[in-house]
Amino acid sequence: MITLPVIASSRRDIRKLSADELKAFFVEHGEKPFRAKQVLEWLWRNAASSFAGMNNISLSTRQLLEEHFVINAVQVHQQQQSADGTIKSAFRLHDGHIVEGVLIPKDDRMTACVSSQVGCSLTCKFCATGYMERKRNLDAAEIFDQVAIIARQAEENFGKPLTNIVYMGMGEPLLNYANVVKSVERITDNKEGLGMAARRLTISTAGISKMIKKLADDGVKANLALSLHAPTDEKRNQIMPINETNSLPVLKEALQYYHQLTERMVTYEYIVFDNINDSIDDAKALLEITKWIPCKVNLIEYNPISNAAYLNADEDRLIPFMKYLADRGVQVNLRRSRGKDIDAACGQLAVKQGEKVA
Repeated sequence: MITLPVIASSRRDIRKLSADELKAFFVEHGEKPFRAKQVLEWLWRNAASSFAGMNNISLSTRQLLEEHFVINAVQVHQQQQSADGTIKSAFRLHDGHIVEGVLIPKDDRMTACVSSQVGCSLTCKFCATGYMERKRNLDAAEIFDQVAIIARQAEENFGKPLTNIVYMGMGEPLLNYANVVKSVERITDNKEGLGMAARRLTISTAGISKMIKKLADDGVKANLALSLHAPTDEKRNQIMPINETNSLPVLKEALQYYHQLTERMVTYEYIVFDNINDSIDDAKALLEITKWIPCKVNLIEYNPISNAAYLNADEDRLIPFMKYLADRGVQVNLRRSRGKDIDAACGQLAVKQGEKVA
């Protein structure tokens, strides 16, 4: 019987196989099942992007893997580095789509900001990604790859390990729930993954209430942040259309459910826009929201984008806003804008690169 060679288009993405499926493959081809463990360690602990470098595996076994599988590894398509050290990367996916990831160095913290979708369907008015059509979800391996690449950037550029990961890049993480949660598992796996502590990971959502509850039900260990950005339904509807179906009362109920099950505090992310949400009345409304559950508030400087006319709040409004909250016992931090001299706003670099490259 003549055996036809396996062509490239029929090869499976090996990182979509479970451990049991990979063991079964090796047994079927006359190999020892322990090979699966070796390969999985290369794929997830060492973030291998090719079979050739798996040097504790025989050449014949590597050739077998090449015949049947591919590693759809994420590649750096373009990279920008700011004067403040921030590194922004346009990542090329195996099908040519572009997403973004950012390394944010600050003091002893090395934070990776990663994307979960190509584009976004939520159309937040102030976000460059919101002006892109959502093309597809990223799979868990593509999210994992962003973290692995950014971790190398931290070591190579600053000699420091990655300390934190935030799912705050392109896309809405809770609309790609299964892949995001799977990536968390891979990143935090001490045996075959990167071994990051779950408390170092934060999933940020624009406010998908039913999925916030699911995070609690499923016992996902990562932290939760809500991109709030306005303290009333009226104002939030104007800048974040998702609020029309996930209003503040609905989110309040979901967050209280989340806290009841997890006992974890939530972070409110609040971009302070000039003359939109930066008044003392806005601060008073935000104060009431902070009473829902134990929380902290991150006030964020805005990085303007060409698609929208929003501006960062002036200091003479930002500082009193922050002081009003702090004076009333709110744990509040001011996140100064990073990477102002590069395409720092979420989605900017990807928009410049186009939605897809050859």
